Amino acid sequence: MTANNSRTRFLLGEADVPKFWYNINADMPVPPAPVLHPQTMEPVTPDFLSVLFPMELILQEVSTERFIPIPDEVREVYKLYRPTPLLRARRLEKMLDTPAHIYYKHEGVSPAGSHKPNTAIAQAFFNKISGTRALTTETGAGQWGSALALAGSFFDIDVEVYMVKVSYNQKPYRRIMMETYGAKVYASPTDRTQYGRSLLAQDPDNPGSLGIAISEAVEAAASSGGTKKYSLGSVLNHVLTHQSVIGEEALKQMDLADEYPDVVIGCVGGGSNFAGIAYPFLRMNLLEGKKTRLLAVEPTATPSLTKGVYTFDYGDTARMAPIVKMYTLGHAFVPPPIHAGGLRYHGMAPSICALYDAGYIQAIAAPQLATFEAAVQFARAEGIIPAPESAHAIRAAIDEALDAKVKGEKRVILFNLSGHGNFDMAAYQAYFSGSLQDYEYPEDAVKEAMTSLPRVPEMA
Repeated sequence: MTANNSRTRFLLGEADVPKFWYNINADMPVPPAPVLHPQTMEPVTPDFLSVLFPMELILQEVSTERFIPIPDEVREVYKLYRPTPLLRARRLEKMLDTPAHIYYKHEGVSPAGSHKPNTAIAQAFFNKISGTRALTTETGAGQWGSALALAGSFFDIDVEVYMVKVSYNQKPYRRIMMETYGAKVYASPTDRTQYGRSLLAQDPDNPGSLGIAISEAVEAAASSGGTKKYSLGSVLNHVLTHQSVIGEEALKQMDLADEYPDVVIGCVGGGSNFAGIAYPFLRMNLLEGKKTRLLAVEPTATPSLTKGVYTFDYGDTARMAPIVKMYTLGHAFVPPPIHAGGLRYHGMAPSICALYDAGYIQAIAAPQLATFEAAVQFARAEGIIPAPESAHAIRAAIDEALDAKVKGEKRVILFNLSGHGNFDMAAYQAYFSGSLQDYEYPEDAVKEAMTSLPRVPEMA
């Protein structure tokens, strides 16, 4: 195709808000591993999952339908910010003096400032129509908590958020944003749950982790007698399915640009924003013979895909959540306090792990200082200050563009700018002051963590 050489913004109208979510289960080229009960090690049943999730989301989790209809009520809320713009980073291309064409899908235009409302709105809706009174959840950097708080306000559902303590302290304005939308926010580990109290007894200064916060949110829901359900912002199939609106729009917008990406890039922590943009392009690879590379970028401090072990592990630290097969650093993993709080999970979405293991997607790890260098470069060229999480995708996109420059080749690059960094100024301040450090998670720590994996029967 011939590139459109005059346009910077590629916009769709309200009528183009997707009417269907894309479900990767329909086209998975590798068979899924079973999801196991954390106590019995047997495959989970709908009865077990219904303690945490409404039945409609459980059905989406296991569905093999390729396209799942988006309810009108959800599409109407989506119209507050969707379709999100696709932009060509012309100023960044000029700064890099690269022959590559760089495009980015700007999910930071949502009211919560990230891609997370795509699933938060859907989950709040399905919980509301099933009679759920309140939702519990965890959040790292605060993007997911902000999104669920927003969705709860739209559908009149109470929301309580267990926020990783180090992020709670680093990012007070995220907490205030959640409270503005009506959510209650607690620094995890807390004294509100049995598990939180046990951790604080051992270490009153425990910095928390996503695994710990998940455990607290799961316990709060499971012990509520059915009045509360648990809501997760990544990892699970229904979450990744809801995020597919990103890639579905991007396919249409790349048509408007008269180009098709050679590589699609997203940062990964649990996997939702990467899957959201990449899975619709993977469908084109699988069903229509396209050859787009799909590149997931994670921090060197939490290198689940690039250093983790592909095995069955608990989804949370307290071993209350289901056991899934994934690349894991061990469920007891407590990450260093890097500023990309949304990427500090010990595992990864099972479908992404299966696809990575089979070679359908690629993964790299980027150090913290290099990601902030890329974030500043992007901000000075394009004017948007990216979230530290999104900066990992930017780092990879810049490296791809520079590689194309060295090789003197045309390359079309698409990445997901999954959120803005307007609430992350403390991270940028730390970068400019020189107090940020790189951290590479040691191999020995991974090996040690593998000694406490669940003993899963061989049949799994």
